[in-house]
Amino acid sequence: MASPFNMAFAFSPKLGIDLGTTTVLVFVPGKGIVLNEPSVVAVSRDNRILAIGNDAKQMIGRTPDEIIAYRPMKDGVIADYRVTEAMLRYYIRKALGSWNLFRPEVMISVPAGVTSTERRAVVEAATKAGAREAYVIKEPILAAIGAGIPIHEARGHMIVDIGGGTTDVAVISLGGIVASTSVKCAGNAMDRAIADYIKKNFNLAIGDKMAEVVKIQIGSAVPMDQELTMAVKGRDHLTGLPRSVDLGTNEIVRAIGKELRTMVGAIKDVLQETPPELAADIIDNGIIMTGGSSQLRNLSELIFRRTGVKAQLSKDAPYCVAMGTGEALKHLDTYKKAIIAKR
Repeated sequence: MASPFNMAFAFSPKLGIDLGTTTVLVFVPGKGIVLNEPSVVAVSRDNRILAIGNDAKQMIGRTPDEIIAYRPMKDGVIADYRVTEAMLRYYIRKALGSWNLFRPEVMISVPAGVTSTERRAVVEAATKAGAREAYVIKEPILAAIGAGIPIHEARGHMIVDIGGGTTDVAVISLGGIVASTSVKCAGNAMDRAIADYIKKNFNLAIGDKMAEVVKIQIGSAVPMDQELTMAVKGRDHLTGLPRSVDLGTNEIVRAIGKELRTMVGAIKDVLQETPPELAADIIDNGIIMTGGSSQLRNLSELIFRRTGVKAQLSKDAPYCVAMGTGEALKHLDTYKKAIIAKR
């Protein structure tokens, strides 16, 4: 007769979590992505957690003094351990349902440049949040798997994963990372740059949410002949009264120029580290872009102009890492053996 421990092991559910700076995606094998919510938590002054996810995001910039709504993840890693643990516990329970009796095995994505201490913090937060076992895999590998790239071939593939907090760039061959870098410059940095530009040039204060809307609605990586325009609403710095200004695409291009140069610089650095044989493969295969912020208009055109290598946006770019965790979970036993072999 099977012991209760073995039964729990056999029935232990599996979850893949894309633990992003701005968004948390949860993948359940057989169901797909079951949860897509902001990584935002609302906390009271006496450290009580009041809301998580969509409910908390609606509070950003609209809370009274005694409530703070913020992101416990910063630049792809844990900035507030206690709140991140509570957020993970909430999402794990929500993904599995309140009737689930078994603790899940969880696979979590981490940035390419994560340190061993930061990796350990993610594993500990997940296990304390209710996971029976937690495993971490670097985001470029998962993004490549989710984008349908045959990573186990003896060919070079370059993946650029641009999220909210980090831009991860990696060259992958034979299932491993040959050259990589991770820069703390991505979607959130572009949002801040847009807000700063509007403040400096128009004396108008806008929030992070409005800056993100501006980026999505009219943002571009290169100037456009036929500009998109929109009315941007905020508070006048001089009078303190509400006001709106009309902005065009090319002003947003100027606003985020420094951030775009940093991201393209990371791609160039990895290309310079890439062995010649793999560099030839990358010219043939092109650069694959994943992550929510890679959807910025004309970003592939900017990369081509600066590097001479064609770039293309992956299908379902914001979900590639989460879908990659789902594929990796199918081969979890192989991954465990690899971990044990390294010890």
